[in-house]
Amino acid sequence: MLTVRFFSLIREALDCEELEVAHHAELQTLEDLKGSLASTGGELWRETLYQPNVVHALNQRVVNTDHVLADGDEVAFFPPMTGG
Repeated sequence: MLTVRFFSLIREALDCEELEVAHHAELQTLEDLKGSLASTGGELWRETLYQPNVVHALNQRVVNTDHVLADGDEVAFFPPMTGG
């Protein structure tokens, strides 16, 4: 099982804070998961998750979408953050 969390503006746009997704052979990478969520969620999910500035984290570390998933992973999607 994968835990998928959405933060800030992404959470608000999708009206979803967290999902549990079964890990299976078709979900090898973060990109696979993202595509699956967009396919099942519809156009709003596709537009939101595929914004060019969305940050992806795997087990609380920022990663690229080609990162390989493992059962039990936590994936997070959030907008870019700035600091000062």
